[in-house]
Amino acid sequence: MSKKSLAATAISAVCLMALTACGGNATGSTAAGQPIVVASVNALSGPVTFSEASQAAKAVFDKFNADGGLNGRPIQYEVLDDKSDPAAATAAARDAVGKGAVALVGSASLLDCEVNSKYYEQEGLVSIQGTGVDPNCFSTPSISPVNSGPYLDSQLTLTYGSEKLGLKKICGLLEIAGSTRPAYQKAFDAWSKATGKTFAMLDDTVPYGAPDFTPYVVKAKEAGCDAIFSNGVEPDASGVLKAAEAQGMKDMTFLFLTSAYSEQFAQAASFVGKGVYVPAEFSPYTVDGIAANDDWRELMEKNNIPLTSFGQGGYLAATHFLETLRTIKGDVTHETVAAAFKAQTRPSENAMTGTPFIFGAGDSHSSNTAGWPITIRPGSTTWESAANDWMTVK
Repeated sequence: MSKKSLAATAISAVCLMALTACGGNATGSTAAGQPIVVASVNALSGPVTFSEASQAAKAVFDKFNADGGLNGRPIQYEVLDDKSDPAAATAAARDAVGKGAVALVGSASLLDCEVNSKYYEQEGLVSIQGTGVDPNCFSTPSISPVNSGPYLDSQLTLTYGSEKLGLKKICGLLEIAGSTRPAYQKAFDAWSKATGKTFAMLDDTVPYGAPDFTPYVVKAKEAGCDAIFSNGVEPDASGVLKAAEAQGMKDMTFLFLTSAYSEQFAQAASFVGKGVYVPAEFSPYTVDGIAANDDWRELMEKNNIPLTSFGQGGYLAATHFLETLRTIKGDVTHETVAAAFKAQTRPSENAMTGTPFIFGAGDSHSSNTAGWPITIRPGSTTWESAANDWMTVK
């Protein structure tokens, strides 16, 4: 990790704790003025949930408010549930506008971007996603996630598996939400173009939250694969491991996405075959000596929020938002907030990601484009680093 990035993180953390030192207007006492409304649209119920991102963003804003807010004005954070349902997502976005939100910050959803990106653009709102999932999160003018997303994540973990681990026959168990299939195929094609490798078997009919992953795991076993790639979230990754254990697949390596990276997952993963590998989209918090996570970890533990990559995303989204909020002169409205983000030309550097965040003008933006390989080795119930630095792919 570069000294420059570490310095940027230190500055960011200091700014968050003491805004007066960085051009902010903290009063030193709890903010009690007219609230600045900020919202997020999240999958808090339904088949797949992402609760930690908005919890982490709220913790950042609560601390900001306790430190005086912006000229005494607190952030009023509205957390809305889209239930992973298009109709509910549509209603949640309109609820956010109705409440007077100046921006969406820390959202984490399977389909918010796909359903609402045009509406946000129409309303002049920007969304700094804590966890971007669907392809529209990474390709529309009004939205920029702080994470790298499941498509680049897929390319990273496949590249690490084939090129660093030397896996010869990788089987893919793919879960599809909405219109994400082409985006995954684009990532697979990029992996194949760069490495010359292809899947030995790819099943894209795997449902989210399947009650039993045995039929899908058996396909990989029958195909003679030495590794299983799965894009499932944490409960589904656990289901794949349990099914593989029941089939006695001790010689299998598992390539998952950062959505499986949590301490709880590692502790519950009694079976990992030849190991579980994940490209962490944020600096790995289970590795000692990475100071970039210190402020985030302290805040999460103080607020009893589970340590997950989703929580890192929510924290970073809120941190980047406050950094930009401080640059606004005059009224804080959704127009001035959007203008400030779209005028951004200097990246918001933070060593919790491998590449700096910048919103800026344009139809798409610079989300994180790196991952840090981590692993659960056989016989272990903890994550450890599998590399000495960030990994990127072309």
